[in-house]
Amino acid sequence: QVQLVESGGGLVQAGGSLRLSCAASGSIFGGNVMGWYRQAPGKQRELVATITSAGSTNYGGSVKDRFTISRDNAKNTAYLQMNSLKPEDTAVYYCLWRRIFNGSNHWGQGTQVTVSS
Repeated sequence: QVQLVESGGGLVQAGGSLRLSCAASGSIFGGNVMGWYRQAPGKQRELVATITSAGSTNYGGSVKDRFTISRDNAKNTAYLQMNSLKPEDTAVYYCLWRRIFNGSNHWGQGTQVTVSS
């Protein structure tokens, strides 16, 4: 089993910044991908950003150039630095841990990010 603990969500004004963290523990051996997806009310869950254990990154189109994902493999923790936040970034952000070997996904409990205009 994989356990994920998220932190860092909250309320911020438009143009502000937040930093999310996701710490993984448990059966986290092998190549993996960590990242975040988000889901706003009435919308489908969408990609925010992912990063592999080797450091390759991928971003959703709406956040590119504003968000930066990074990870500390020694701490099994991923970080999402979110700058220039917009009201449309308001959503529940879910941490993902994916095992590359078999594609199995593990999700965090989600953290609310609210951006006021």
